[in-house]
Amino acid sequence: MPTIPDPHSSDNARPPLRPAADLADLRLLVLDVDGVLTDGTVVLGAGDEELKAFHTRDGAGMAVWRDSGRGVTFLTGRGGAAVQRRARELRIERIWERAGDKDRAFDEILEHFGVEARAVAVMGDDIPDLRILERAGFAAAPADAAADVRSRVHLVTPSNGGRGAVRDLVEHVLRGCDQWDGLLEAIR
Repeated sequence: MPTIPDPHSSDNARPPLRPAADLADLRLLVLDVDGVLTDGTVVLGAGDEELKAFHTRDGAGMAVWRDSGRGVTFLTGRGGAAVQRRARELRIERIWERAGDKDRAFDEILEHFGVEARAVAVMGDDIPDLRILERAGFAAAPADAAADVRSRVHLVTPSNGGRGAVRDLVEHVLRGCDQWDGLLEAIR
């Protein structure tokens, strides 16, 4: 079961998380790659080759998200051929790779898609994702995200990164705005 941190808990030495956007208002899904779409392991091959493992449930979740009329993109500090191939397979037209400053890249994403931060769901797992998670209308993290991230999001998924966490997020949002069952019926 997804957990939502209690911003008033005495264990949280931070200001309360701003309220989540209305789930029905979310138009775009922005995903970190390493630790979200993968388990965070980077296997280095010969030369510049990087191998990454992606979970099919996450791909299916992104397809349902797209079928709902919403957009999806990747925002990663790394990147490479494996990430580009996965984006092509999922029919994601534009991704942001090698983003040294994710906050600035997030601004580019907002401009590119013509949306405000409040209309964006972001999933991240580690410290470089904190600023964009704070800016997003809805912030999520996989179950195995860094503690500093898990304590600052609206949703911690039951699945780990690279093991269906994105699918969990998509289902949470679409069920929350009563679209999940209709989308599944259309697929059947």
